[in-house]
Amino acid sequence: MKVLPNLNSEPQTRAAVLDQRQRKLRRAHAFGEAVLFPSCSFPTRGFSAFVGLLAGGAIVLAAACALAAPVVLAAEQEPGGTFAPAPSAPMAAYANTELRKLLDSRPEFVVAGERLNVGLLRRFYARHGFEPIWTTRPAQANSLTNAVLHAGEHGLAAQLFHAHLLLSPTLPPLYRELVLSDAFLSYAGSLARGVMPVERRRDDEALVPQPIDVAAALDAAIASPDPAAAIEALAPTTPTYRLLRQALQNFHTGVRVGGKTSATRLREIAVNLERERWLPHLPPDRVWVNAADERLVLYRDDQPVFSTRVIVGQDELRNQRPEFQTTIDGVLFNPPWNIPQNIATDEILPKTIRDPDYLAQHNMVMLPNGGLQQLAGPNSGLGQMMFYMDNRFDVYLHDTPSKNLFSREDRRISHGCIRVEKPRELAALLMQQPIDAIDQAIETGRTTRRDLPQPVPIFVVYQTAFADADGRLQFRPDVYRRDAEIWTQLNPQRQPVAESEPPSQRGG
Repeated sequence: MKVLPNLNSEPQTRAAVLDQRQRKLRRAHAFGEAVLFPSCSFPTRGFSAFVGLLAGGAIVLAAACALAAPVVLAAEQEPGGTFAPAPSAPMAAYANTELRKLLDSRPEFVVAGERLNVGLLRRFYARHGFEPIWTTRPAQANSLTNAVLHAGEHGLAAQLFHAHLLLSPTLPPLYRELVLSDAFLSYAGSLARGVMPVERRRDDEALVPQPIDVAAALDAAIASPDPAAAIEALAPTTPTYRLLRQALQNFHTGVRVGGKTSATRLREIAVNLERERWLPHLPPDRVWVNAADERLVLYRDDQPVFSTRVIVGQDELRNQRPEFQTTIDGVLFNPPWNIPQNIATDEILPKTIRDPDYLAQHNMVMLPNGGLQQLAGPNSGLGQMMFYMDNRFDVYLHDTPSKNLFSREDRRISHGCIRVEKPRELAALLMQQPIDAIDQAIETGRTTRRDLPQPVPIFVVYQTAFADADGRLQFRPDVYRRDAEIWTQLNPQRQPVAESEPPSQRGG
């Protein structure tokens, strides 16, 4: 059952709700061929064509965007120039009335086959008394339009933000006003939180960035000396994001990226830029596990101080590692292993049928509740320690007696949890104690828990392109086959929807 939140609640909650609705509406956006200038048409089907075109230089907003100008055919409008001056007072009053009527009279709004986010537009214009914004702010509109048309520099198709409508000379003035605002708001939200809506992601892609009030962010950009820079600042600033953007630029200048010059590499870069936009704020001290890299890195003050190999989930969907954030708050020494029901049923039970002594030989016992447990000891499946990290996926870091497995290139062999090659060293760093103290806790043979002096955030991610500990861009195969779904959202096919009736053609 879905519960609809109260839109009059606290600003942060309201921003998150409206941002989510914006994502749902944008899901229906689809784009194919586009004409940006009346005198220069070109095919832009797909992401790479549009990005390649824009990489050559800046695009300046044409006079076709003048809101107060009469509606003319493309052949009658000459490109060049800037926005028209502000309208007269009667025109402004008319626009005020019509804007409010347009946004209040319908649950959805479609222009040239593309949906606008009515709820977000209504909230944005309510901040301005439903007065037109861009006729009196031509410089800001130019700056923001150029930013949108260069969305390809972030691995985003500009078609996602009405690129072929932004410079159209044939839109009615009020429609053009709303298209501009919707494009700017959508672009701001996409840089800050990603294009792919949270509700369209897999259940185990659970990393979510902080909520943002995109209407307030656009207002802040309008008021700033450089509106485009203010919007661009919403994008991540992580080393991986910077390196991926540089790789994208190199790709379009013909430089080989990671040994490839292909559409496949372009897709990998764009997909992982989107993954970076999903990330919440990264604290300077954190544990980072990249399932695609099969490696754990500990950061302090944003600098890598420790790295070790890990064993992660198998390629089978039910055993793949989820992407999530939680905290490590303690270490359990000499832990028993409560064997998951599926492992007990599918793997251990058949062995007990063949060998009645199997449980005793492997130090396993039946619990009163019918579960199966392997007692603590050096041969326990959890090894000699487990790291507490509460999460709904029941995924934990732990030791293992099978140290030889870490020499494998393919270490995707786990049923669920993450096995750590050097757990003693990691525990010593997290506990802020010498390794000798860790060894003493193990040598007692008792199952004991010790809390960390300070809980440490941990992020479990799946990145097929990323900055390594030395600041170099690395690529890994998409073994979990997750990239294609994200790419589809970044590079949609155009499927126009029914047109909304222009205000000049509507009845009373």
